[in-house]
Amino acid sequence: QVQLVESGGGLVQPGGSLRLSCAASGFTFSSYYMYWYRQAPGKQRELVASVTSAGNTNVAESVEGRFTISRDSAENTVYLQMNSLKPEDTAVYYCSLRLGLSNYWGQGTQVTVSS
Repeated sequence: QVQLVESGGGLVQPGGSLRLSCAASGFTFSSYYMYWYRQAPGKQRELVASVTSAGNTNVAESVEGRFTISRDSAENTVYLQMNSLKPEDTAVYYCSLRLGLSNYWGQGTQVTVSS
């Protein structure tokens, strides 16, 4: 079955960096778009970044120039490199996949940006 397992979250000071990883299994990873979402307390889940099966990327305006999404099909892993982090980036970050009519989510990883 499809499994998405995020890691790499933590507590970081403003201006710091983190790299999130999402290990995927149970489907042909190289064939599908992959997504990173985040959800801050009291807010709706929002799309942060996406990467196509060909490796083309897109990021939300709020993180443009600071976050980069990438994928490694040899490792079945998608990454989110986050630089110049701000307190407003604090959220639970989720890896996601749309497979047919179903959306799959990982368990999430907490990112807290605070001094």
